[in-house]
Amino acid sequence: MFPYIPNTNLDQKKMLESIGIKSTDELFKDIPQNLQLNRRLDINKPMSELEVRRELKNLSDKNLSDEDLICFLGAGAYDHYIPSVVKHITSRSEFYTAYTPYQPEISQGTLQAIFEYQTMISELTGMEVSNASMYDGATACAEAAMISMENTKRKNIVVSKTVHPDTRKILDTYIKFHGGTIIEVDSKDGETNVEQLQTVVDKNTASVIVQNPNFFGIVENLTEVEKIVHSSKSIFIMSVDPISLGILKTPGEIGADIVVGEGQSLGNAMNFGGPYLGFMASTTKLMRKMPGRIVGQTEDVDGKRAFVLTLQAREQHIRRQKATSNICSNQSLNALAAAVYMSVMGKEGVKEVAVQCMKKSHYAYNQLIKSGTCKPVFNKPFFKEFVVETVLDSDKVSDELLQAGILGGYSLEKNYSELKNSLLFCVTEKRSKEEIDKLVNLMGVM
Repeated sequence: MFPYIPNTNLDQKKMLESIGIKSTDELFKDIPQNLQLNRRLDINKPMSELEVRRELKNLSDKNLSDEDLICFLGAGAYDHYIPSVVKHITSRSEFYTAYTPYQPEISQGTLQAIFEYQTMISELTGMEVSNASMYDGATACAEAAMISMENTKRKNIVVSKTVHPDTRKILDTYIKFHGGTIIEVDSKDGETNVEQLQTVVDKNTASVIVQNPNFFGIVENLTEVEKIVHSSKSIFIMSVDPISLGILKTPGEIGADIVVGEGQSLGNAMNFGGPYLGFMASTTKLMRKMPGRIVGQTEDVDGKRAFVLTLQAREQHIRRQKATSNICSNQSLNALAAAVYMSVMGKEGVKEVAVQCMKKSHYAYNQLIKSGTCKPVFNKPFFKEFVVETVLDSDKVSDELLQAGILGGYSLEKNYSELKNSLLFCVTEKRSKEEIDKLVNLMGVM
């Protein structure tokens, strides 16, 4: 196939004659002359395919990725190992060209993949039901907040400041135009301030949103939080790192009503920021309020296992005013990557990844503190991310590390003015002892 379909001068002449005009300029005669460009676009001269490929390659080489750098940067996107089979499966054309499975009889493969994905997310989170994937973790959180408003008929959303700053911004945008009010709870020693939470949660609170591990990497103590939330008959929403659930208590065990999170860690590359996928799981009680759709298992006329869209609360499927959301995509290819990843890793594999993240991050933290170049900021348990204060300007430290081929950490002063010269580092299972030691040594000679 041609990469483009050229129109010759003869082709153009025939098309113009068919609509009764003599030139392309006549098509735009209704536009005043002073508004027309009347010159060539200020772009490159025409190039051959070979020249275009060379130009694009030169541009792409200016980017540095996790393949070029040693990544100690987290803050929402994580450099985890992706088994090669994930790309092999997601590269199959029947998956990457598939659209919304409107006709189940010809979409059994896509529907089964989504069904398996939902099942694994439910098992991972300890929840009763999961929907097809959302756009990303942040918008999934906002959708969960809207579920809580619809279910409780209340307008206040209480969110901890230890939730990712970008998530809170997106949440604010969604809720503001949904008629709700965001109430933020401060952090105390890196955790949600439970005392303040107690004072703001009341009969007008639709939900409380807490992240675990939180933006600082700290594992929150959620026992008291859960009691406060449910004592007011509010909805408890948890945003989680799916990899952490290999070793931490599941949200289901903690008592969450809705669980959301970013699924990028599950077999999806960082891709310079996307595309990603959000996941959402809940109790059966809230199932019919969930946005998107839920794939269910049934039997066909011959009694064979089959899959269908059981719940379709999207505006494309039902009357617009009855829809729970206007989400028009289920990120099914990203969800397939997550399903393949979880299938290949299994329970023990996910646990092993989580254990390695925890051990390596603690080794890095202890070595940085021991070196004297960094000071501890919070004395709390953490999973794979941690905060340290540097003796130098945090942005300068990050720039120096980048020059040495290391990406990270994240300067927290951008979002938390009180955390001056504090950096958030992330250590995943991919990092070796040699790479961690290189980070520590570089920090020591700055």
